[in-house]
Amino acid sequence: MSERPIDVIIPAFNEEASIAAVLADIPRPLVRRIVVVDNASTDRTAEAAAAAGAVVIHEPARGYGSACLAGLRHIAADPPSIVTFLDADYSDRPEELPSVVQPLLDGTADLVVGSRVTGAREPGALLPQARFGNWLATRLIHLLYGERMTDLGPFRAISWPRLVELRMADRDFGWTVEMQVKAARAGLRYREVPVSYRKRIGTSKITGTVSGSVRAGWKILYTIFRLRGATSGRGSS
Repeated sequence: MSERPIDVIIPAFNEEASIAAVLADIPRPLVRRIVVVDNASTDRTAEAAAAAGAVVIHEPARGYGSACLAGLRHIAADPPSIVTFLDADYSDRPEELPSVVQPLLDGTADLVVGSRVTGAREPGALLPQARFGNWLATRLIHLLYGERMTDLGPFRAISWPRLVELRMADRDFGWTVEMQVKAARAGLRYREVPVSYRKRIGTSKITGTVSGSVRAGWKILYTIFRLRGATSGRGSS
């Protein structure tokens, strides 16, 4: 395990078919603790995660941000130096975690996002609506906040002290963009590393449906503009 403890948080909603594969591919010597947040699943996600060796907690209020916040509350009593987030659907490649955390271990970054745009993508893995949403959101962030980004990808790592300062609050689709916008506003050292991306196991709850794509897109744009009017500086909400 790294001398700087690394914890992994995995939000999971009805990912029984994929969660064991995700957990099997995480480089365990690098990681202190893996927390799977069962976000009101109606299948056996929690049982599969526990059987694969993860710490499983339950967050009944559905929402990606709600699950991430629940995971953070769980580890707050004994926080890591670095917290990493990845999805439970096996679209990320957990074995690439070392490259995602390396800029943090080197002391050259505060927040690292795995870019699916600059990395190798399996054909059809990143759907057109997701590609367009990333393109639009990252260009707005550059225009409004001055930070160049290519992706709002879920596979990311951040310094625990810097994450606490960001006062994350979004409970659903705006979680990833909230983190990146707040990091840009606070002057955090931002890095992207290319990551591989493949077709997920099962159907996406967001980009896999028209209604999910519309709701996620609206929330992302709303978050970008809402935070523009907030008070600048670290720790602002």
